[in-house]
Amino acid sequence: MRIALGNDHAGYPLKNHVASVLRRLGHEVADHGTDDDAPVDFPDITFATCDAVRRGEADRAVLVCGTGVGAVMAANKISGIRCALGHNVYSAHQNVEHDDANAIAMGAWLIGPAPAAEVLESFLGARFDDDADTIRRVAKLRELELRSARELTASG
Repeated sequence: MRIALGNDHAGYPLKNHVASVLRRLGHEVADHGTDDDAPVDFPDITFATCDAVRRGEADRAVLVCGTGVGAVMAANKISGIRCALGHNVYSAHQNVEHDDANAIAMGAWLIGPAPAAEVLESFLGARFDDDADTIRRVAKLRELELRSARELTASG
């Protein structure tokens, strides 16, 4: 799989570990993050990383910031991106299987190297459960995106 990896300054300490785990699992990694701990704005990194997924240049995105929360918020503002917070193995695969997540965010301040590796393996090994219920629910997520965009456009 092609993975877009993004991190801000707070995620920098975990970045190299995440990249090495992704490569060990056999994935190609495209780095969209910062290379040091000098402050950067996570929405910019998140957009660059997730846009690679939207454009078809990556299959999934992995985001690393301080808590993961800011990256989740930013990613879910991007059309076509469904991002979940990933600090445990169950949620990591469940968000793909039931919500068709194509991005995951984790907080370098909250997760250690060993759990991060397990979360990544679970997230990247999961496949969307394309039964009627999950397809309908993911379609409703997309409709929320489109409805919000239409309302924004209509309001001027």
